[in-house]
Amino acid sequence: MLKKLLIVAAVVGAAALVVKKVKASSDERALWHEATTAPDLR
Repeated sequence: MLKKLLIVAAVVGAAALVVKKVKASSDERALWHEATTAPDLR
C-alpha cells in the first residue's frame, strides 16, 4: 500500500514538473515573439 502511494506521488510530482517546464517554455517563446516582431503602428 505504501509503495503504491509513493509511486503515485512520484508520478504526480514528475507530471507537475513537466507541466511547469512546458509552461515556462511557452511563456519564454511568447516573450521572444513579442520582443522580436515589429510593432503595429497603424
